[in-house]
Amino acid sequence: MSAEEHAFHIKAYEREPYRRELATNVVRIGEEDGRPYAVLDDSILYPEGGGQPADHGRLDDVRVLDVQRRDGEIRHYVDSKTIPAGPVTVELDWQRRYDHMQQHTAQHLLTAVADAEYGWETTSFHLQNEICDIELATAAIHAGQLGKLEEAVNAEIRAARPITARRVSREEYESLDVRSRGLPEGHSGDVRLVEITDLDITTCGGTHLESTAEIETLKLLGTESLRGGTRLFWLAGSRVRHRLARHESRNAELRQVVGAGDDDLAHVVRQKLSQLKDVTRQTKLLQGRLADAVAAGLASRPGRVVEDHYEGASMDFLQQIGRRFCASEHPGVALLTAAEDKGHAGLTFVVAVGGGQDIDVQPLGTRVAEALGGRGGGKGRIYQGKAPLADGRDEALAALAQFSEKEADHASS
Repeated sequence: MSAEEHAFHIKAYEREPYRRELATNVVRIGEEDGRPYAVLDDSILYPEGGGQPADHGRLDDVRVLDVQRRDGEIRHYVDSKTIPAGPVTVELDWQRRYDHMQQHTAQHLLTAVADAEYGWETTSFHLQNEICDIELATAAIHAGQLGKLEEAVNAEIRAARPITARRVSREEYESLDVRSRGLPEGHSGDVRLVEITDLDITTCGGTHLESTAEIETLKLLGTESLRGGTRLFWLAGSRVRHRLARHESRNAELRQVVGAGDDDLAHVVRQKLSQLKDVTRQTKLLQGRLADAVAAGLASRPGRVVEDHYEGASMDFLQQIGRRFCASEHPGVALLTAAEDKGHAGLTFVVAVGGGQDIDVQPLGTRVAEALGGRGGGKGRIYQGKAPLADGRDEALAALAQFSEKEADHASS
């Protein structure tokens, strides 16, 4: 078989989309941008294309991480450079493949029903890890239309319509009523069609289910406006069950946390958020008043260095005290420290310069940060930072006292 014949003959992933294992041969190995790959004589692993992600699997004991069409061949990108040419067994990650088949087939059905019911053309399709979406050529979709569309799609799932794939000549393709955005530029040879019996025929190279019943169910999640059209989010098959299981688990936890049933969860949470907002507002007001009182007390103390420690206080509270101390007429500096978590060895700290003197806080704060073994920054009259340990607090106070004495001597000379 020539290289061209090898590249374009019908692969097992298309011939037998439900096949999970295949004995074949590695005909060539190579490397692309540091990624080793193998080219096979045949493959059940689908290469990314048409909105459908690549399959994963194994070549004997070597993992296949990606499958792509490159330069007229299908490359299986693997996690090992040691794979040899010759006989190999290909194993398919069936759970991933079947999920893709469910989502991709659901997209065909959703697109067909949206077109038949409302005349909405699908302009693109994205199969993501969690949810899928299609873009529809309509400016908006109303809630009532969304509900009717979902019901219509699920009715077609229950109808268990057979799904078939076949290749036809270019002439036959042009004689059929096929839903298509056109063949790729430069396409030659046969055209692959996927048909949902009595509902839809479209061009597609992906893998699909044998019946709409295998989709199980489809759930529309919502929409957003995009480029003059509408992006419709949805999921199908086992993804619906998995998403429901996560919602149920989350709701069970919420019921326990807020003490309410499912129907009252949103109402109770809103109430608690409103109460929290009120408490936060009152806490900020009281914290501001407390900062005023603490700063006034510090400013009334004698000496050029004053200090205090606040167990469990936040950096925001230290900054409030520091700003108020800066506005006072105290002729010195203040070192304010706190451990936000009780018993935690680390510190947050603020160095504040009183308004009664003209001192650049930056070198002063740097000295304190070094003494505490931490880091910080600041400008003007206030400097703040964090330190991993509280052991250097006495050293920091000594550095402040030494600096202040030098400033006092400098001022009197």
